[in-house]
Amino acid sequence: MLRLGFILHLFIGSTLAGSAVIAALVLGRDTLTPILIAAALGFIAAFPVTWMVTKKLYENA
Repeated sequence: MLRLGFILHLFIGSTLAGSAVIAALVLGRDTLTPILIAAALGFIAAFPVTWMVTKKLYENA
């Protein structure tokens, strides 16, 4: 389960971090600090999402 979680986190984390960076840019926050904060928040938010997705995948298997 842990290996699948790591692999999923690569994809889910980059997707959420990228979406957060796009949202920050749309809001006009175009300096380095808000972009890095948005990317970090997206990366951190991916942990519970990855856990839920991995759990659901193992329940259905």
